[in-house]
Amino acid sequence: MSGDTCLTTTLCPAAGPKPKTCSFKGGSLGNKYVRLNVGGSLYYTTVQVLTRHDTMLKAMFSGRMEVLTDKEGWILIDRCGKHFGTILNYLRDDTIALPKHRQEIKELMAEAKYYLIQGLVDMCQAALQDKKDLYEPVCSIPIITSPKEEERLIESSMKPVVKLLYNRSNNKYSYTSNSDDNLLKNIELFDKLSLRFNGRVLFIKDVIGDEICCWSFYGQGRKLAEVCCTSIVYATEKKQTKVEFPEARIFEETLNVLLYETPRVPDNSLLEATSRSRSQASHSEDDEGFELRDRVRRIHVKRYSTYDDRQLGH
Repeated sequence: MSGDTCLTTTLCPAAGPKPKTCSFKGGSLGNKYVRLNVGGSLYYTTVQVLTRHDTMLKAMFSGRMEVLTDKEGWILIDRCGKHFGTILNYLRDDTIALPKHRQEIKELMAEAKYYLIQGLVDMCQAALQDKKDLYEPVCSIPIITSPKEEERLIESSMKPVVKLLYNRSNNKYSYTSNSDDNLLKNIELFDKLSLRFNGRVLFIKDVIGDEICCWSFYGQGRKLAEVCCTSIVYATEKKQTKVEFPEARIFEETLNVLLYETPRVPDNSLLEATSRSRSQASHSEDDEGFELRDRVRRIHVKRYSTYDDRQLGH
């Protein structure tokens, strides 16, 4: 092995009693490379790297502090090993590319403070100050710009997908009196669901399709259900577009797609909430000779009338 290369792996908890450790002076290290076990993560590096800066690590490996080793010769450091590779890179190069997320920078700064690496502490503090006023969104909602983009998003997503299609410009002058209110209710429900399940479900918006308000639900790249909230109403030789708000059904289908998470984690509350609808669907599909996984549940609001159902005064 040559150079100051760092090899990282993670130890699995061993059964039985902990290995015995012995102590010795760091100055007795004669080998160029040392083996470090930092909270279960294993690293190879050189004494030269560890002693370049006046830090706690230099004190440990120059003989000023006592170090502990296990029975296999790994030097034990009782800290989390998540950011130790970054620590070594800073000791080698005097600079690093800091993590993007604020929480990880805080974690790295805590480790730098422990090892008394003041230069890295200063870098982290400056980065945190720059990010202080930046807004970090709770969740991001992609907006579809082409059918190919939609297909690529759904196929590549490791999460279930909920899509709301609302091309408001389509027939916007033919809405019934309550259509605008119900359309806004659908959009509001979409926003609430995206905030609640953003860590588990990918929510996307589609504004290029032909429908005014249509929900689609996907699991593991396959379309599972569709809830179309629009219908046509004929009133005195005038065709109008009616938008419905089937809130309970939309919420139910959102819970259903959570069962298709990857990796799938059994959720008793979800299984209980969806067991009734799924059992009813399986019975009818058994009679027809189809399996549930090969079917797409489509719920379309169909209402046709020959009278004007708008409220008086409109």
